[in-house]
Amino acid sequence: MAQVNVTISGKLYRMACDDGQEEHLEHLAARLDQTIDQLRGTFGEIGDQRLTVMAAITMADRNLETEKRLEELESRIAALDAARAEAMERQRQGDAVAARAIDAVAERIERIATRLSDPRAAGEAG
Repeated sequence: MAQVNVTISGKLYRMACDDGQEEHLEHLAARLDQTIDQLRGTFGEIGDQRLTVMAAITMADRNLETEKRLEELESRIAALDAARAEAMERQRQGDAVAARAIDAVAERIERIATRLSDPRAAGEAG
């Protein structure tokens, strides 16, 4: 298990993480530190513990909003997938209708061509 030193609100913390996750943990700690600094700028020095709790709530709120947005996007994607599947089925049905029409026209052309090429059929017609 790896260990990482991170600084949050001016204090150094040694933390354990899975091997290969060091940079990720450092990034998360930096985001927390940035959020605390922003809150400190807004509210002033109201105590490290309160600032840390406020930062955690702020980050949890951002996370919740992100989850809601993700759910909305997933719902939109599902609706688009359903619409696409419906459009593809309509296209398939349209293709089948067009193919039947083309077959009918081809058969009709073949019958006409057969009548035109058969001298008996041409004599009967005239």
